[in-house]
Amino acid sequence: MIVGVCRITLQLEDCHSDKDKRSVLRRIKDRVHQKWNCAIAEVGDADSLDSAQLGIVVLSNQRGYTQSQVQKILQFIDDLAFARITDDEQDYIDYGDGVVEDLSRSDYEHWEPGDSTPTKPAPKLQPPRPLETTEYPWDSPEPHATEHMTNSDEREGH
Repeated sequence: MIVGVCRITLQLEDCHSDKDKRSVLRRIKDRVHQKWNCAIAEVGDADSLDSAQLGIVVLSNQRGYTQSQVQKILQFIDDLAFARITDDEQDYIDYGDGVVEDLSRSDYEHWEPGDSTPTKPAPKLQPPRPLETTEYPWDSPEPHATEHMTNSDEREGH
């Protein structure tokens, strides 16, 4: 599972009140959510009337698809021309191979957002198991009773 997180900084023009700013951001958020069905919200400092930050999250099972969706959303916001994108920060997080699902394991490393970027441990390799030999009836040296049936026994239903 790949999570694409993007924080964009927008330059807002002609916003003279909080109401104007909310109106512009609501139009952007509604259109992006309607077209792309992604999570989008205002993040960061909300006190400035001439700039704003929006956070966008995209989730899929392929890194390339997630990256392309984030890029398309950024282009879509830019094409709306309600505000100018001045900066964007993107991060792609891979939650795979049971790392998140198996929290009961003692070797799971907990990570907090303030910590440095976590590193994935190398997978633990185990030696191959020897193949188990299974005996099948046709491998047996003794002939089976069904092989000794004569044609007369088969006709009688034995």
